[in-house]
Amino acid sequence: MKTIVVGNPRVSQCQKPTGWLGLFHLWRMNSRHSNVTDWGLAHISVEKQYTILDVGCGGGRTVSKLAAAATQGKVYGVDFSEESVAASKRSNARWIEVGRVEIRNGSVSQLPFPDGMFDVVTAVETHFWWPNLPSDLREILRVLKPGGELIIIAEIYKGANTTMARLAEKYVSKTGMTLLSVDEHRSVLANAGYSDVQIVEERDKGWICGVGRKP
Repeated sequence: MKTIVVGNPRVSQCQKPTGWLGLFHLWRMNSRHSNVTDWGLAHISVEKQYTILDVGCGGGRTVSKLAAAATQGKVYGVDFSEESVAASKRSNARWIEVGRVEIRNGSVSQLPFPDGMFDVVTAVETHFWWPNLPSDLREILRVLKPGGELIIIAEIYKGANTTMARLAEKYVSKTGMTLLSVDEHRSVLANAGYSDVQIVEERDKGWICGVGRKP
């Protein structure tokens, strides 16, 4: 995603990893996104009994972090890439074996879960690829419990003071990404029905997280 040009296979691999390039990209995402994930998750509380969903679970690193925190709960991961689902299952094999983690294939636009199931939903480095961000945020709101929280975490957004962010803004019309500013993040969460919306940024790192609660 550092080099964003028209027709670049790296862009499609960010959206839906496939094949050997996809496996490499998933490994790279697990490693590279670990620090920003830890930073973002520090802005919410994860209780030991929580039921949690990670949307766009990729290689499964965030699922593992959440399973380690929710020691008496359960963590679900969902991704529309079959390669991602397989990779996440491998990296969380021990959690899956003891019934603490479940990984499913599915889309953020139609989550395969009932209403009001989750205490927390996380989305790391994925929301800017969603097909319809306002609608998809409402779909996440559906599966949250009343009082439950969504946190979106990313290392790229409009207005960030990084080379990667400036490149992404330059080529946004060609990549299909939905890049939002701090204020636009706040507005899209509030307009989707979330309350107590908070947006935190580390502008020089390009990091952003948004937290919203289901009323």
